[in-house]
Amino acid sequence: MIKPLIPAELREVALRLRYRDMRLPRADRYQVATANRIGIEVGGPSFLFKTALPVYHGARRVDGVNFSTTTLWEGSIQPGTSYRYFGARAGIQYISEASDLSSIDAGSYDFLLSSNCLEHVANPLRAMAEWNRVLKPGGCMILVLPNKRANFDHRRPFTTFEHLLEDFACGTAEDDLTHLDEILALHDLSRDPGAGDHEAFRRRSICNHANRALHHHVFNREVAEKALRHSDFDVLEHDATDNDFIWLARKPAAVS
Repeated sequence: MIKPLIPAELREVALRLRYRDMRLPRADRYQVATANRIGIEVGGPSFLFKTALPVYHGARRVDGVNFSTTTLWEGSIQPGTSYRYFGARAGIQYISEASDLSSIDAGSYDFLLSSNCLEHVANPLRAMAEWNRVLKPGGCMILVLPNKRANFDHRRPFTTFEHLLEDFACGTAEDDLTHLDEILALHDLSRDPGAGDHEAFRRRSICNHANRALHHHVFNREVAEKALRHSDFDVLEHDATDNDFIWLARKPAAVS
């Protein structure tokens, strides 16, 4: 069984320290998109959506998607009505790839949440196309991506949009290890508690298809917004913190 990167208690403390003094000044603009609506989160639940950008509490329901019944972040999870995202509130837990939500009908949700997930996906444009598909016309997405300056990717170059297009065109699958050599050379282990020494990190990284710990891609604002537009999203809001880039984007409304 896959063990968490660090004990759950320490992870909770680390997240509290990360977001304890952070409140997004324009959080209300994001909350409007989720208030009393039904949404889905890919790769959650996320501490950010309880604290700095609190959207869980106002939603009617949030369902969740994770790639496996065992993850580094959540431990063991099960499909069904078991997605506990805020206190006792629960939604439907799907076990699916972020880039393949074929078990979910098109136009099923009012909003979609994704925090610090897309960088773990080998084919981001395919994932974003799926995220768009499961949204209703006019539905919104809150996308959060890490700012590399604040994490273990700070030595790595930004991914180009052309590379994302190539992954999309080639149908890059989630077992891809194209970026492994770069990651092993430039990953800052001093900023990745629980990853171990270089050899332990290498062993874990080779098995990425089982654990999904690698950041395949490193995003900046320009590339992320090109990816949003390519995936037929309109950018409504953008905010940045020391740790993250945050977007509110909308799927165009249906033309009558």
